[in-house]
Amino acid sequence: MIKINDDFISLTSDKAKASARRRMNYNFHPRAEDTLQRMLNAMEPGTYIQPHKHESPDKTEAFFCLRGRLLVVEYNAEGAIIDHIVLDHEKGDYGCEIPARTWHSIISLKPGSVAYEVKDGPYVPINDKDFAYWAPAEGDPDCPDFIVKVLAQLQLAVEQA
Repeated sequence: MIKINDDFISLTSDKAKASARRRMNYNFHPRAEDTLQRMLNAMEPGTYIQPHKHESPDKTEAFFCLRGRLLVVEYNAEGAIIDHIVLDHEKGDYGCEIPARTWHSIISLKPGSVAYEVKDGPYVPINDKDFAYWAPAEGDPDCPDFIVKVLAQLQLAVEQA
């Protein structure tokens, strides 16, 4: 049994804080070929997850906030925001499910944020995600500006530690 408690969440979160990417996964599924992918996804403010969708093969994805605050954004094909939710377990906004073929991204709004993520598998890096052409790729110098733009449109801010 793997116990998802405060100590386990803190360990994963600490690894995200030390990571250059400002995020860290802990996979519960033993193999990339598993048809159900389950993981902790620790994300610090400033990490960048490029908007993407899962199709060919279609995959549904769900996120549940275990700690902190996470913004989940859905976009249309041109990059306009069409829906969003701030996941915050303290306010009763626990999770969301993203249908296949839906452009989406996640933005950490609070240090120490951790989600439990569930996604259809298997994980095959070559076709797992289709990245949005209208958003900068991870590592691009425009990534921080993209995050700021999304937060401004939704009138949200990142909490400081």
